Amino acid sequence: MARRKDPLELVRTICLSFPEVTERLSHGAPTWFVRDKLTIATFVNDHHGDGIVGIYCAAPVGVQGELVDLEPERFFVPPYVGGRGWLGMHLDRDVDAAELRQILADAYRQVAPKTLAAQLP
Repeated sequence: MARRKDPLELVRTICLSFPEVTERLSHGAPTWFVRDKLTIATFVNDHHGDGIVGIYCAAPVGVQGELVDLEPERFFVPPYVGGRGWLGMHLDRDVDAAELRQILADAYRQVAPKTLAAQLP
């Protein structure tokens, strides 16, 4: 039986594969930035006792509402940044790494300068 990859390590591996991305703690949570200032995603683990293991990430316009409506058991409107259209994704269940990579790539494209975003396939 294959062992599920640690969700933090999976997010970390994906985010750090993007051009000019760094990681540091922000508000006590692992967070990934483009050029040390533009936030792509934040990993949350029971933030303020909400029981959620997941990410908050930038998302293209309309994606948050669409995914939350279609699959509320997997996607949610995150606190603080949800009003700006950011997407919350539960990672405490089976996660398709390719889907997570696409969601994080979309987040990267939302915040990265065009020259960097164009480097993603």
